[in-house]
Amino acid sequence: MKVDYPSLAKSIAALTDGETDAVALMATVACEVHHADDRFDWTGFYRVVAPELLKIGPYQGGHGCLVIPFSRGVCGAAARSGEVQLVADVDAFPGHIACASSTRSELVLPVFDGAGRLIGVFDIDSNLPDAFDNTDAEALTAILQQVFLNTK
Repeated sequence: MKVDYPSLAKSIAALTDGETDAVALMATVACEVHHADDRFDWTGFYRVVAPELLKIGPYQGGHGCLVIPFSRGVCGAAARSGEVQLVADVDAFPGHIACASSTRSELVLPVFDGAGRLIGVFDIDSNLPDAFDNTDAEALTAILQQVFLNTK
């Protein structure tokens, strides 16, 4: 099954309407996105908890890394740059952190609160190579912007 982004966006909007707690929003988004597409093997958030430091947040799938500095991995690159990281082959990404040896490709999106502050990154891993494209990145970015607009 491949994700229907318009339907996913509507579902997430309905489930998160009026909620302002970032962790509650992360848990709902991770669950809904994870179950929307067979390509998504690990889906979750890493939260900014200190300067230049991410810690695991709500997720679906096997265990994730507990702590990721901004200086390491795909998640660190997204946090450091504030830009989407679309990685077709994680083995070719310098400094990739292998939280799961089965991961072949990865999509990581920065997550900003309503004031424009980075609050975390949304990480999606796939056991398939080159599993993600710009359509995924653009649709998920739009969903994240809408969901986290009212967080503080």
